[in-house]
Amino acid sequence: MLQPFGARKGPFVIGHRGAAGYAPENTMAAFQRGLALRADAIELDVNLSKDGELMVIHDPILNRTTNGSGLVCHHTAAEIQALDAGSWFDPSFSDCRVPTLREVLQWAKDRTKVVIELKNGPIFYPDIEVALVRLLDELNVRDQVMAISFDHIVLGQLKAIAPDVATGVIYASRVPDAPAMAKLVNADLVMPYWAMLTREEVEACHAADLFVSPWGGPEQDYKHILSLGVDAVGADYPDRPRQFMAE
Repeated sequence: MLQPFGARKGPFVIGHRGAAGYAPENTMAAFQRGLALRADAIELDVNLSKDGELMVIHDPILNRTTNGSGLVCHHTAAEIQALDAGSWFDPSFSDCRVPTLREVLQWAKDRTKVVIELKNGPIFYPDIEVALVRLLDELNVRDQVMAISFDHIVLGQLKAIAPDVATGVIYASRVPDAPAMAKLVNADLVMPYWAMLTREEVEACHAADLFVSPWGGPEQDYKHILSLGVDAVGADYPDRPRQFMAE
């Protein structure tokens, strides 16, 4: 299995949607803030635009995080980037826009790891994994990213065409055999919901050479999660798990 952070030892802090507690999620302002708070990687979400551009936005619709409306896939990249993606969070962020994945990867290259969640469902994007690999190859950043998804099938399809790209299965329930679930699609990471994770599952995944990175919101009990021996934690406020690590 691939080691997402190479030979470096964790636990690592992954800035969830950048630093979504401090700046509008999935914007350059959030990514820059995440690095300023010493996140080891930034996490983001992608949906496909009408003209096939990988757009960095969590929802398949524009309504929640922009002043636009309707499905992402019904708008071109240019139309989406004309929208205000920051005022919903705070008026001081009114100049924030929805970035393309290309823009974020160009900024992140040789600066930080990028965890890319492929959003697939309820809107399914045919060949989204192909679009991702094509972009990674164009920018020569296969070794700088991790692709994750709740859609384990699309991860298997990605691994089939790019076996050297680290992938991770996300899930939100207790499962009978997490290593077996990951092995089905040749994944390198498991990303369980933090409140459902046990020390036994962490140990089983480590025995199978899997990287363990639970996910959750700002209510996450970092002290508890870190005590389980995980390899990384995601955080809307990247400075908070750092505080527990320092203690």
